[in-house]
Amino acid sequence: MKEYLYQDFYGNKIQEWLVAFGILIGSIIVAKLLYWVIGKYVKKATAKTKTGLDDLLVDQLEEPVVYGIGILGFYFAFNHLSFGENVDNFFTHVFTVTFILNVTWLLVRTLDSLIEEYVVPLVEKSESDLDDQLMPIVRKLVKALLWTLGIIIGLNNAGFDVAALIAGLGIGGLALALAAQDTVKNIFGGIMVYVDKPFRLQDRINVNGHDGFVEEVGIRSTRIRTLQGRQITIPNGQFSDNAIENITREPSRKIVLNLGLTYETPPEGMEKAMEMLKEIAGNHESAEDDVLVSFNSWGDFAMGILFIYYIKPEGDILQTQTDINMEILRKFNNEGLEFAYPTQTIYRK
Repeated sequence: MKEYLYQDFYGNKIQEWLVAFGILIGSIIVAKLLYWVIGKYVKKATAKTKTGLDDLLVDQLEEPVVYGIGILGFYFAFNHLSFGENVDNFFTHVFTVTFILNVTWLLVRTLDSLIEEYVVPLVEKSESDLDDQLMPIVRKLVKALLWTLGIIIGLNNAGFDVAALIAGLGIGGLALALAAQDTVKNIFGGIMVYVDKPFRLQDRINVNGHDGFVEEVGIRSTRIRTLQGRQITIPNGQFSDNAIENITREPSRKIVLNLGLTYETPPEGMEKAMEMLKEIAGNHESAEDDVLVSFNSWGDFAMGILFIYYIKPEGDILQTQTDINMEILRKFNNEGLEFAYPTQTIYRK
């Protein structure tokens, strides 16, 4: 048996192979056991605490920690064997990069949990909507920065010439920027959206024929939900090339009606009609006090009355118009004021 264990197999004794497999299997068992303990006991314990940070941390760090144990197990198992200097150096570099990336993954999730627990509630409580729009972008940029640093540190520890690699990426990035001018334009358009603030989240806007509510403002594009319920992604470059109509910011909705009464209506009836129109709009809670009424035209078959009123921003636009129109119909009928419709009177000799 001892002779069998000391036999060579791919440059290593069988005994060393068995030890390496034992380390590997042991690390997998430890990782599985830790995963079970976290799910069975740790999460239940953190759920009973008042703060939500420990719940977030346990949930976010569970996978990086478990995978980290597995990576260390692979490293120590492989380190117990020898395959020659070139192969050993290659796999050592691979494990180094993998372990650093796993640590980066853990740091990214830790920082994201801290932001979710402490920064996001402060942003939601603030009166400004700019920070609400910036928060998702800031979180993505922070993650991208950490991952970039992790990759650079990993490659540097693996023996790569990071300075030469970055210089090469700089030259390639210049060529890529020239080829991706539209993307750069959209990014600068997104920056201008944050600086000029032509709209905020949940504002209703009309841009380039698209009418809808702003759902998300990104660094490259903006998503709006149209009145038909469809989501449209608009490149931010369009906001610098086209006029933006912010419907939400209108001080009040202007409603213009042209009413026509028959020519049989006496002067007293026209005066009565205009007084009732002022009274109807003035008494409605969703209408502004500024009401304009004018006997403004002699039509082919009607005497025209121009009726202008304004609906408050918080008022229901459709329901307010319905209420006022129904009240006009009801009161004009009660007073015997007839609306005109196209008619012709033919005289024969």
